[in-house]
Amino acid sequence: MTAVYRMPSLGADMEAGTLIEWVKRPGERLAKGDVIAVVETQKGAIEVEVFHDAVMGRPLVQVGETVPVGTPMAELEIEGAPPKTGAAQTGEAAPEPRETAQAATAERPPATESRAERAASGESRHRASPAARREAERRGLALDDLKGTGPDGAIVLRDVSPAAGKAERGATAAEGPAPRRGLDLAAMREAIAAAMARSKREIPHYYLSQTVDLTPAGDWLARRNAELPPEQRVLMGVLFIKAVALTLRDFPELNGFDRGGRFEPAAGIHVGSATAVRGGGLVAPAIHDADQLSLDALMDRLRDLVARVRAGTLRSSELSDPSITVSSLGERGVDRLYGIIYPPQVAIVGFGTPRPRPWVLDDQVVPRTLVTATLSADHRHSDGHRGALFLAQVGQRLQEPETL
Repeated sequence: MTAVYRMPSLGADMEAGTLIEWVKRPGERLAKGDVIAVVETQKGAIEVEVFHDAVMGRPLVQVGETVPVGTPMAELEIEGAPPKTGAAQTGEAAPEPRETAQAATAERPPATESRAERAASGESRHRASPAARREAERRGLALDDLKGTGPDGAIVLRDVSPAAGKAERGATAAEGPAPRRGLDLAAMREAIAAAMARSKREIPHYYLSQTVDLTPAGDWLARRNAELPPEQRVLMGVLFIKAVALTLRDFPELNGFDRGGRFEPAAGIHVGSATAVRGGGLVAPAIHDADQLSLDALMDRLRDLVARVRAGTLRSSELSDPSITVSSLGERGVDRLYGIIYPPQVAIVGFGTPRPRPWVLDDQVVPRTLVTATLSADHRHSDGHRGALFLAQVGQRLQEPETL
């Protein structure tokens, strides 16, 4: 079955991406998770992946071209699919359900006539769909110069845009990757601001906070790290992520997505770790199945993510499916932070700076290391009662670090 690979959405703050490189070529086999291309966004160069086994088909977007999210980028032949029917038999990529009938009609070539009739009328070389004719005219392209891939060699819309892109840029995917421009921090900041404004406008936030005694966790971590070389030591932030991930097993309403006002549970606990970009900006790539990873494995994943964030080389799956975000200001000196939910997620957890403070323990005031944990959540899918129970369990887990 012929399908199309579309420009993926890598977050609510992404509207378009620029194709930097085709990693795979037509005819190559693709396994689920293979990187098919490199796309540049405000968040840097992102390796985009396929999510099922397939064979790479014809590219529909040229290297250097910037296209909106959802634009068809390439044809894929899905292996093991049922026999082609309907539109797929024509060589057209079968439209996804969200495409309208009007769009499908605009792409369809004109009604079939006999080859003899076309030869007699001299129209055989100019057989094209109405949409393709309009696009060719708009770009100033002669139909004689285009090769059709529709029924009986008809020129369809997808035959026009790649050819036009080649004429305008004088470059194709075979000529190698386009130069990377690097992060546009101003564009990143603008995109983040737009996503946050949308979040505050559309999501009914509620906010909770709780003070957590981190002394047991700090002491346990110090003893554990004392026996390890620096490159194997675990940071307190990893304990925060693991405590949140384990607690989400009991609070699934905080681990998922808002889809048109309905809650969609996430397939796994994929914690987005908020990471600052040098020079400004922020991304929160996912640590997949964080509840199932050991502290050492989590630390390895976190180091790898931070290094690739700063190098601007993330993968699309790390940006497209975080099911909750955890943000920690570490040593920034801030007591607490109240995050803004990153749509379509429904919650974000924040941790301030751990610091020694007076604390009442066994009826005595003693110095303890405390941190303020906060929850910002979507009131359409959870409430303050459940949110408070969630924060209390996170705090309890942090006081029993050996169980993480």
